Amino acid sequence: MTGFSIPRVAIPATLLQTAGGKREGEVYVMERFPQHAGRETPLDMLNRAEGFFPFRPRVTAPACSSSPRRVPCPSPCRWASPKDKARLSAAKQARFEVTLADGTQLRGWATLELPQHHSRVLDYLNAAAEPFFAIVTDDGVHLVNRAHVLYARPED
Repeated sequence: MTGFSIPRVAIPATLLQTAGGKREGEVYVMERFPQHAGRETPLDMLNRAEGFFPFRPRVTAPACSSSPRRVPCPSPCRWASPKDKARLSAAKQARFEVTLADGTQLRGWATLELPQHHSRVLDYLNAAAEPFFAIVTDDGVHLVNRAHVLYARPED
């Protein structure tokens, strides 16, 4: 082992794959993350530029995964919204429902960090270049692949 490795933290995860499969295991996030204080969140990890992430299934050999349709995370989720007070004061929380291409419906809320004149749910879903977004529901946080959203409906 060299002194140049980046420490990683294992986080339990369930991957709901594009083809309909479900895999239990762990994803690995960086212990320190340059874009904000603290460790990398699963959402940060999914939105990395390289598109692939390490995943160790509970059964069989380790694998790399790409582009699951959704990654549910159990509550409580300490990283669902920004911790920076200045960012939180400018953000708004919006309630909405999304329907995925496989028919799954998720109803919950997200923290929108957008300009006032572009702060609709549709703007939130279309604005970011990252492939995943978080929606907080009653049963936890779901990291949803934007490519699998069929439609979205605001609730407020």
